Amino acid sequence: MNLNHVFVCGHPALDFAATLRARRSTRFEMFVTPERLNAWYLESGLVDTITPGGEDDVREATAVREAVYRLVTDRRLGEDFDPEALEAVNAAARRSPVTPQLTQTGRHTEASPAQALATVARQAVELLSGPDVPLMKECGNPECTRVYIDRSRGMRRQWCGMESCGNKIKAAAYRARKKTVPAGAAH
Repeated sequence: MNLNHVFVCGHPALDFAATLRARRSTRFEMFVTPERLNAWYLESGLVDTITPGGEDDVREATAVREAVYRLVTDRRLGEDFDPEALEAVNAAARRSPVTPQLTQTGRHTEASPAQALATVARQAVELLSGPDVPLMKECGNPECTRVYIDRSRGMRRQWCGMESCGNKIKAAAYRARKKTVPAGAAH
């Protein structure tokens, strides 16, 4: 699996929750080092520059990420929020978030990993208390466990993204159909 961070979920908190991939099978961890965690914060557009982080930042971020995923799952399934997950996200959201600054060249956001995490936690609070809750869907690829916001017409979107999952599933279905067609059937 490639190490590039992917942003296909339609909301930063969902993209954050998706950094542990394939939760039901191979479980692929994207935040293997403080550098990979900081790369996500930068690539997500949350910050422009970030101070180097440590292993503690990774542990805290993965704990909050798992809490966000649990709350998203609870909400998607119409269940009450898990109290421990709720406390973990709220505790992170209470901390100081990133603060954009105005510079001669425009907006610039510099932060610590802790501030970036607080901002993601606040985004999760906004998402899970907002109007997009009914639009959350899990990817139709059984190997994928990303949850995304389905803004498609008629809510017909099936995959987190065509590049990441849709094309793979469609190609596999096409190959399966080709195998089952009898040899002389294509007259």
